[in-house]
Amino acid sequence: MAQGIILAAGYASRAKTNKMLLMANGKPLIEHAIDGMQPYVSHIFVVTGHYHHEISEFLEEKPFVTCIENKDYPSGMFSSVKKGVEAVSEDFFVLPGDCPFIGPGTYELLLKGHKPIRIPSYQGRKGHPLFILISLKGKLLKEVNESNLRVFRDRQDAEVIETNDPEILTDIDTIENFVYTIDRLGKE
Repeated sequence: MAQGIILAAGYASRAKTNKMLLMANGKPLIEHAIDGMQPYVSHIFVVTGHYHHEISEFLEEKPFVTCIENKDYPSGMFSSVKKGVEAVSEDFFVLPGDCPFIGPGTYELLLKGHKPIRIPSYQGRKGHPLFILISLKGKLLKEVNESNLRVFRDRQDAEVIETNDPEILTDIDTIENFVYTIDRLGKE
């Protein structure tokens, strides 16, 4: 089985609020991200930063979730990726927490792929989550902090897997994105 990393460490400066705890259909976005991933993984590591206390308090009752605080989150998202990768011991998914509505078919397709890195796409556009074999853990952790996951991904033997899931492209960066996404998906 695989493990999961959900990135929830940022400032949410464009949204001006803790996006991970915005409510949709009676539960926060972070819970949607966890619930979507959970059937396909043995454990989920949520990497927190700016809103560590609020998110970790919310998740403390979930035995299959471990919150990891990235105190270096101001240096960028890749520091959070690396913090999560340090914790995994199996092949793993990496999902930004503001992409919470990934369909189950996407996880299944990525698990069935063949290359060391698997990238979902929708209508030819690459999205999230990434699936990475544990054999790349050491290489990823040696990547310079000024790099990013896309640069690392593009230098590896990656497989792009076409899905029918437009949610792999959803990125809730602002309150307007949130409202639009919730309206589009019919969630309250």
